[in-house]
Amino acid sequence: MDDESAQLLACIPRLRRYARALAGDRAAADDLVQDTLERAWRKMGSWRRGSDMRAWLFGIMHNLYIDHTRKRSRESAEEAVDELLSTRASQSDRLEVRDLDAALRLLPSEQREVVLLVAIEEMTYDEVAKTLGIPPGTVMSRLARGREKLRAITEGRPLISPLKVVK
Repeated sequence: MDDESAQLLACIPRLRRYARALAGDRAAADDLVQDTLERAWRKMGSWRRGSDMRAWLFGIMHNLYIDHTRKRSRESAEEAVDELLSTRASQSDRLEVRDLDAALRLLPSEQREVVLLVAIEEMTYDEVAKTLGIPPGTVMSRLARGREKLRAITEGRPLISPLKVVK
């Protein structure tokens, strides 16, 4: 097995986790991972040696996810939550995970993607920017707004937009 194949295989668990968070459905997530790996394998020549393969793969997955969501509506997130819950110990932990998942689902997809990549995948702002094809400042802005909305939702505060309608 060559080095590129080994790096690709090492990224699969992270791809699966991110796909489950994005798709919310185990079957759709598995399909997304498979499509990502197939496209990555076909396009391996476009990956630059020495660059971060994980960011490259996440970029491919992000683009495929956008394509898939344009073609069909997303399904329930219950299976992804069940997988998360299988590793949690107590009933209160299970409730917290369900509440967090529900709060994440209330975020706009642009903010949810950034929050997941930074918080779960521990990617840097630059890696997220490269993965999603947006400026680092946009990453920071989406992350800040996403975190604030998550705080408001989990604390039961109303979501108040700082923007005002100007006539």
